Amino acid sequence: MKAQVYTVNGEKSSEVELPAQFSEPIRSDLIKRAALAVRSTERQQYGTDPLAGTKQGKHTSKRRHRYGGTYGIGTSRIKRKVMWKRGSRFGFVGAFVVSAVKGRAAFPPTSERIFEERINIKEKRKAVRSAIAATAVRELVALKHKIDGIKSIPLAVEDSFENIKKTKDIISALEKLGLAKELERIQEKTIRAGKGKMRGRKYRRKLGPLIIISKTCYAEKAAGNIPGVEIVQVKHLNANLLAPGTHAGRLAVWTKSAIEILGKDRLFI
Repeated sequence: MKAQVYTVNGEKSSEVELPAQFSEPIRSDLIKRAALAVRSTERQQYGTDPLAGTKQGKHTSKRRHRYGGTYGIGTSRIKRKVMWKRGSRFGFVGAFVVSAVKGRAAFPPTSERIFEERINIKEKRKAVRSAIAATAVRELVALKHKIDGIKSIPLAVEDSFENIKKTKDIISALEKLGLAKELERIQEKTIRAGKGKMRGRKYRRKLGPLIIISKTCYAEKAAGNIPGVEIVQVKHLNANLLAPGTHAGRLAVWTKSAIEILGKDRLFI
């Protein structure tokens, strides 16, 4: 199976042979598992202070004649703190225990908790191959992206794309390749529902195309400035990039060298 290669001006240039990874059967269950495993490593650990709510209050003795005790005054044996005293009489309020105001939490979150999910390396590689194959299925890509102006899927472009230094030139090249409607789609912002609005993530933006390059180049910084567009080297591909939200069929723009490296180095096999 071959793919058409286009210039940065959107003209046909040559053809490139697609490696075996594009012929992998699409396994949505494996893709989901691998994508969730990647996302689990991005969670930040959190927890409470181990001593929170335990820095006040003391045991109140029930022994007869013990100063500061609660013998004979009909109170329970929970830890308390003294709010006032008059001679041998004390004003106690509950402290430390879970049921007390400003007491400790019953089962607080701990920073020792492990969020990372493990996945077998063969499963992970198969999931990446499956997600790569899904980028070549027009029906799957059309579910999430606007691809009316794109002539061929998968979309391959000449290596000169990697030498573009300016963001505006990247945008111009993508528009000439037929991604004008797709770039317009990812410009829309919506306000997030819930408390995330107060935590530095007020807006949500749709994800657009994934640009896959062969090596470190100027285009990495230039394309990284476009909201919704991601760029990655072919050796760093993973299931979460190829199937965001665990849904296979992301619109991918491959450079010719990236496809050749994928087959030559037998990546993810």
